[in-house]
Amino acid sequence: MKIRVLGAGAGGGFPQWNCNCNNCQRLRNGQLKGKARTQSSIAISTDNRNWLLFNTSPDIRAQLEAFPAIQPKEGIRDTGIKAILLIDSQIDHTTGMLMLREGKPLEVYCTEMVKQDLTTGFPLFTMLKDYCTVNHHPIACDSSPFTIPGIDDIRIYAHALKSKAPPYSPHRHNPHEGDNIGVIVEQISTGKKLYYSPGLGEIESHVLAAMQNVDCLMVDGTFWTDDEMCQQNISHKKAREIGHLPQSGPGGMIDVLNNVPNARKILIHINNTNPILDEDSPQRKILDAAGIEVAYDGLEIDL
Repeated sequence: MKIRVLGAGAGGGFPQWNCNCNNCQRLRNGQLKGKARTQSSIAISTDNRNWLLFNTSPDIRAQLEAFPAIQPKEGIRDTGIKAILLIDSQIDHTTGMLMLREGKPLEVYCTEMVKQDLTTGFPLFTMLKDYCTVNHHPIACDSSPFTIPGIDDIRIYAHALKSKAPPYSPHRHNPHEGDNIGVIVEQISTGKKLYYSPGLGEIESHVLAAMQNVDCLMVDGTFWTDDEMCQQNISHKKAREIGHLPQSGPGGMIDVLNNVPNARKILIHINNTNPILDEDSPQRKILDAAGIEVAYDGLEIDL
């Protein structure tokens, strides 16, 4: 199973277009040892030809152009994307579907709650009816496995996460099961498994159980501290308030991952304010010592 990181950044990417924080300013000026990142998305394949896309960021066009294996192979118009799986209905995970409107009908797998958001508050599915159309395939949050036609040798398990729907959602302040999911992707022939969850605000018991039974973890790396954006005068909201478990501090992501000894550990969905983007930072050295990697655009993982 091959996993390609199309984008490793949080909403806005890195550097963010309107941000002059310490990280963004130094990267633009060539003073930070680090890499620019587009907004979060990955792709998975078992044959290096047919790909399952997880989320579609606003940066999808540039991400696909940077990825030769998913480029057109046959005919005048073609793509290696066979289906799309949406983890949630956040703008930075769904807007890219508009960029794919010139293609064939989009085979989209998502929960009923995500579908509701994308036909009401942010009606992408409705808008795309006049272009490529969307074929919706429902995902249940009961951890029962499902497969996707055209994506051979893979089965997927999904479970609900405690999280809020996006700010535009009609039920923003009334959370429902399926607003956000975590997934286990298993290659059937080898038994190798990936756990993918770019938005984790709380480590529930079923989440920890899933994390302890996979070969690779690709999980929320948005913020280093809970008050990161407050300290930089960017926002009054804390990490946990908006559904992201910070890496540092008691009960943070580092503590969680230290209790998962046998998996490869990778942080993704990294906000532009996070000091781990600086490869020379003390925070990055803490991750290195803990055996925790930081995803970047173009990272490829073979399981």
